[in-house]
Amino acid sequence: MRFPGSIAFVIGLALGAICIPGLTGSARAQNAPQTLPTTTEPLEIVTASGRHAFAIEVMRTEEGRERGLMFRRFLPADRGMLFDFKTEQPVLMWMKNTYIPLDMIFMSRNGTVTHIAANTEPLSERTISSGPPAFAVLEVNAGVAAKIGLKPGDRVVHEMFGK
Repeated sequence: MRFPGSIAFVIGLALGAICIPGLTGSARAQNAPQTLPTTTEPLEIVTASGRHAFAIEVMRTEEGRERGLMFRRFLPADRGMLFDFKTEQPVLMWMKNTYIPLDMIFMSRNGTVTHIAANTEPLSERTISSGPPAFAVLEVNAGVAAKIGLKPGDRVVHEMFGK
């Protein structure tokens, strides 16, 4: 359960109830521009067209997930952001305060792609669903998924998934 910055929120569903923790943190994150982190980690997406390398920032804390890619105006072609939810859960996201169009790649615990939301609309408050429960979400520039031929069932390789 989170309110990520770049996408602004995730609603966790537990026993049919909606849990929305961290609302005040989300409001704080939505109003403050951020500086670019300097720490990246290697990640590969494996598709039928081959292995595709990225340098990604990993958001492991609630604060990081709330902030995400909000307020950024540019994301280099080989960069992305990985959100670690630490458990598989239904995920809803949005693009409020996010200026960069993104592809959102939803993954299971072992790094298998379960759903792709391509070309998300910047600054939109429309919710974007993970479909099946997601363990993590990778955000990359819009068009990357199509360019590399990404589809559900492909794999993401990162230490979070046990490499």
